[in-house]
Amino acid sequence: MLSYQHIYHAGNPADLQKHMLLAAVLSYLTQKDKPLSYIETHSGRGLYMLDAPEAVKTGEAEAGITSALARKALPADHPYVRAVTAIRAEHGPTAYPGSPMISSQLLRPMDSINLAELHPREFDALRTAMRGTGAKVHKQDGFELAQAMCPPTPRRGLCLIDPSYEVKEDYARIPREIANLHRKWNVGIIALWYPILTSDAHKPMIAALKSQNLPNAMVHEVRFPPVREGHRMIGSGMYIANAPWGTKDAMKQVDKLFKR
Repeated sequence: MLSYQHIYHAGNPADLQKHMLLAAVLSYLTQKDKPLSYIETHSGRGLYMLDAPEAVKTGEAEAGITSALARKALPADHPYVRAVTAIRAEHGPTAYPGSPMISSQLLRPMDSINLAELHPREFDALRTAMRGTGAKVHKQDGFELAQAMCPPTPRRGLCLIDPSYEVKEDYARIPREIANLHRKWNVGIIALWYPILTSDAHKPMIAALKSQNLPNAMVHEVRFPPVREGHRMIGSGMYIANAPWGTKDAMKQVDKLFKR
């Protein structure tokens, strides 16, 4: 299914959790003077304008990044804030970076970035947004790209899996994909974002992932009110295998934001 466009949801509360944790892990990894690989399976367009008609229509950013910045609820020195600030300095005050742009801000020339996106319009926008960053953009099924690339060179690194979950089979497919990725790339950090819906559709998937007993696996979840009437998402989660040192502290920072 190729109907999902993240512009309707960019900068919402789920993005705050996902992008704060991603930025914290990447910031930690780049403290070592060793190259790393970054792979993303469902990249979207990479850069979003929150005054676009689609974003204004849903108003989801108002409950997320817009509110958090207005309340000064985010630590000024957080790598996520640094990335947002840098992107807005370049693209304007309503710009919001997706995970591809956040990774390009925090990674170094020695690091490799590979991004997959199948949606034709989103792929074209992603290719334009990432021009000049050194990232490689692939119009390809993200799971297939990750499986083909692993183990990547360099072997240090992170794979972010962030599907839309519009395809219900994703919930059953993801544990198998992650198990295969870990077998091929046992040192790689595998980070999965998932929505928490009123249906609790995520629970069997997380139970299956936990049963794999992957090393240093952590699950982090936050809850928030529906961003608009009738919206079924009431929270979001991250599953991280091979979570590096400092991940637990990064999760605590996110918890403080949502408690506020």
